[in-house]
Amino acid sequence: MSRSVAEEQLSLLHSLIKARSFVDSTLRVLQSLLVIRDVKSLVEVRSSLKKFLRSESLSVISSIAEKTVEQKLLILQFFVRAFAIIGDVESCLALRYEALILRDLKSPSCHWLEVSYTEWLNFVEDAMHNGFHSVAEKACENALLYFGKNDALEPGTDNFSENVEAIRQIARLKDRAMSSVASRSVQAQAAEYLEKKIIGQHKLDVLYQDKQRLASTAFRDGIKKQNKRRLREYQNLLQINDA
Repeated sequence: MSRSVAEEQLSLLHSLIKARSFVDSTLRVLQSLLVIRDVKSLVEVRSSLKKFLRSESLSVISSIAEKTVEQKLLILQFFVRAFAIIGDVESCLALRYEALILRDLKSPSCHWLEVSYTEWLNFVEDAMHNGFHSVAEKACENALLYFGKNDALEPGTDNFSENVEAIRQIARLKDRAMSSVASRSVQAQAAEYLEKKIIGQHKLDVLYQDKQRLASTAFRDGIKKQNKRRLREYQNLLQINDA
């Protein structure tokens, strides 16, 4: 794609997003912008699109409070797909989570919005895979709540054994997520301790160097004084001999 065509496509994408055209054709324009052979240009375009889409998604989401649940979900899904296209995993997961939470909140009055445990499980696995362990832990809690709301653990109910195994799987994932969060916390504390230790050692080194300089200066001053004293003694001795 030539530079002029790319600029036209980028301008078109901006216009479509600003016009709130959250449809497949807009996503195709977005995809076309990534068909660039130059790696440097691709990195620059991705960075530009990431900033633009993050800014626009925040603006749009903050302005859709009065829309229906269906409309909100469609908009969230659009941005989820857009962020997936440009490889912004963090934003993609964040909006997926928002969509799941929205559905979960509205599901008591709209049963078709209910989030299945497999949907929570898929999200947990994706979040874990990409290093978002604290979010994965929260999603595990929501997945476990699903079984409590649906009486899925009543003996004799359909898929009872499968549900028990699913709960065990989710519990294991939650334990892993919690361990990862704790481990990262310990690593952060260790890094902070190490940083303080290095800074402290640097201060000690500087202090030691200063003391060395002071000792060296004092030693040199002492030698100078001693040499001056010897010089005076020698000069006095010469004066006595002359007399």
